[in-house]
Amino acid sequence: MIRKLNENDRLKVLNYLSRNSSINLFIIGDIENFGFNDMRQDVWGKFDKNNEIKAVLLRYSENFIPYYDDLNEDVSGFKEIISSYKGSKLISGEEHIVEQFKPLLKNKKEKNTYFCELINKTKLKGFDKSVKIAKKDDAIRICKLIDTIEEFKDTPRVTEESVMRKIKDRSGRVYYIENEKKEIISVAQTTAENSKSTMVVGVATKLEYRNMGLVSKCLSKLCYDVLNEGKNLCLFYDNPKAGKIYHSIGFTEIGKWTMLIEK
Repeated sequence: MIRKLNENDRLKVLNYLSRNSSINLFIIGDIENFGFNDMRQDVWGKFDKNNEIKAVLLRYSENFIPYYDDLNEDVSGFKEIISSYKGSKLISGEEHIVEQFKPLLKNKKEKNTYFCELINKTKLKGFDKSVKIAKKDDAIRICKLIDTIEEFKDTPRVTEESVMRKIKDRSGRVYYIENEKKEIISVAQTTAENSKSTMVVGVATKLEYRNMGLVSKCLSKLCYDVLNEGKNLCLFYDNPKAGKIYHSIGFTEIGKWTMLIEK
């Protein structure tokens, strides 16, 4: 049986998703932050005859994320739900799960990335007081750096408002290093923070300051603080150079993440 979840299901669905809290970071975060009555999202659950959850589907705006443990699970009901929504859709999730939903989107772009997590501090690099935690007033300087990063040119532009908002509502954080001119030259950020984990995003260093260990220092301080709060860190990457940095401080690959974007 598939039905839309409500507040009475909160504990049960979060317990189910928390078995794999890293892969389910986005679903857990959206449930914790927006609940079951926000017009922007819906959450469905598939239950067995004992009323135990066997699969979950999240819709946030036009983005759908399915999750289930058993790849043999019958999720035809989820496919019908996604197909019933008009307009362009985006389906994302663990690679083997999303593979089963590919036929739903006829004209699509596919993006595959490595999915990694960090659960301990053993490989973190050294850091010092040069690594600072951003405040809302730092948003302009942060965006000024991000706008210069060639690797981000094909991604949606990060706005000052979005940086200020995540710092204010604590859905993410930003750590940075500045030079003697007070220009931010290296940055590491998180987003989608929840009670179990957070996603590392927007890691960058200004071109002329690269290969000096700044990003490892900045990221290590961020990871150290998050791990001290009892949370894991996750990230996506498809750039081998970036992957080398992440693995060097302890991130390990736990799977692949696929996004299907309807054109």
